[in-house]
Amino acid sequence: MDPVGADPSGPPGPLTHLSLPDSSEARPQSGADGRSLRGSWTRSSPEPAALLREGVRWCLQQQCEQTVRILHAKVAQKSYGNEKRFFCPPPCVYLAGPGWRVKPLQGQAHQAGETGPMVCGYMGLDGASGSAAETQKLNFEEQPDSREFGCAKTLYISDADKRKNFRLVLRLVLRGGRELGTFHSRLIKVISKPSQKKQSLKNTDLCISSGSKVSLFNRLRSQTVSTRYLSVEDGDFVASARQWAAFTLHLADEHSSQGDFPPREGYIRYGSLVQLVCTVSGITLPPMIIRKVAKQCALLDVDEPISQLHKCAFQFPGGPPGGGGTYLCLATEKVVQFQASPCPKEANKALLNDSSCWTIIGTESVEFSFSTSLACTREPVTPVPLISTLELSGGGDVATLELHGENFHAGLKVWFGDVEAETMFRSPRSLVCVVPDVAAFGSDWRWLRTPITVPLSLVRADGLFYPSAFSFTYTPEYSARPGPPGAPAPAADPDELLESIHHEFTRTNFHLFIQT
Repeated sequence: MDPVGADPSGPPGPLTHLSLPDSSEARPQSGADGRSLRGSWTRSSPEPAALLREGVRWCLQQQCEQTVRILHAKVAQKSYGNEKRFFCPPPCVYLAGPGWRVKPLQGQAHQAGETGPMVCGYMGLDGASGSAAETQKLNFEEQPDSREFGCAKTLYISDADKRKNFRLVLRLVLRGGRELGTFHSRLIKVISKPSQKKQSLKNTDLCISSGSKVSLFNRLRSQTVSTRYLSVEDGDFVASARQWAAFTLHLADEHSSQGDFPPREGYIRYGSLVQLVCTVSGITLPPMIIRKVAKQCALLDVDEPISQLHKCAFQFPGGPPGGGGTYLCLATEKVVQFQASPCPKEANKALLNDSSCWTIIGTESVEFSFSTSLACTREPVTPVPLISTLELSGGGDVATLELHGENFHAGLKVWFGDVEAETMFRSPRSLVCVVPDVAAFGSDWRWLRTPITVPLSLVRADGLFYPSAFSFTYTPEYSARPGPPGAPAPAADPDELLESIHHEFTRTNFHLFIQT
């Protein structure tokens, strides 16, 4: 049975486990503008449902999504007077996904020789006036991995701005002037200057925890133009002057193999063995000991939590005793090892060069995915709904799934694969849907012995498609395919009977998976 495209003149068939009685109390309620009211169950009208389902199926098969990823630091240093402390590392934007090049938008055509995405970007701070002085235009460049990259190198926050936190605002405009949407970063904390005090775990705002994302940069002679960022290109670690990478900073274990990270929680302290893993490529550096740096010396006896924008050095273990040892260092664009010298006057220090002193800062990223292939609208794609967690209630014949996240509204429907679910809007942070009956995915499901996993996505009322990183898995119940008519029933085996009873009680178990 195809519950989505069912003939309205035929017998009523439920879309999901929940059968709504044919009464005025059970029908979805609508406002004067036709939009569903908060707290009412809604689903698409039967007539266009089949076409919509075909479109969703096509989106899932073709993977035609468009992704906007904003990468930025967790903290920003305030500028005072006439100085301009540009955000470091600079906020950057990546445009990825085949949907950027699927086809020109309706009413627009590619001009001869035009390639790449038909979009330009403008980035500034939220609450700003949006003037040219406060907004920076992004020029996107195509990367070897086919992503488009843009960077805002001259953004800063002045001392006239008294906020303790702010967000970056990215406005994308399509060729021809139509606005694609406005995207916001994560919250950024404003600091006056890097803390020189010993950090206390009672105030963890500026501490860096194991498993968090960080960026490392080196600034020779404190000159902005000489700043280089630790990055990865073509599988190699490099010191890039134009692009930076986010790395996951793990507390490493001396006895674990490279790339194997047992779960170790806590905040990173100087003297800890750590490992850096590129968040995009997964490439790792060997385990290293992180050291505090003061006056171009590595302090070997400091054991305190690391703080944002601290100067640090990374020592490779296994060196000679004393202040010697090798450290992570840059040489122009290459990443090399530097042989430190013991401090002649203080045994607990090692003499470094400028190129082996790094500044560490936590980073954040936010990703927005959508597809305009089904949409017949000129409205912006934002706000893009973001799903953070799922909460399942019930099971068997009646189960509901609550989606927690942000940017939800009453015009969204939840889809399990190519099957639409009855959806209720609770708040901008909560959507509830009825889990579709597994029969919607195939009539032979009862005799299958393998789970069925379907992707979860959201579809706006105008057909805008929002994929997600979440999926939903139906686990089959224990059942045997019936034999031919007149065949004798097989003898009941006690173990099989107990197993069937167990499976009957746990019928249609549901499991949630996050696909990263």
